[in-house]
Amino acid sequence: MERDEILAQIRKYMAALFDTPEESIVPDADLAQDLDLDSIDAVDLVVELQKLTGRKIKPEEFKTVRTVGDVVERVYELTHVKGA
Repeated sequence: MERDEILAQIRKYMAALFDTPEESIVPDADLAQDLDLDSIDAVDLVVELQKLTGRKIKPEEFKTVRTVGDVVERVYELTHVKGA
């Protein structure tokens, strides 16, 4: 899955889970400040991303994630690990 496909999936998930307008879910959007996600929302998003990647995601893998673009990049890395 490429980055643009990952972003499209994240937009769908966030729009459905958090009632966030898809047009506001852009790579530079800060998850907390711009999209008003809290830690509980982040857990819900990780659950959806686990379904998308087919992999268990450890919380520490997302500790440095701050923007939608960071989420896209982390999912891309998880899905493009050698041997995956």
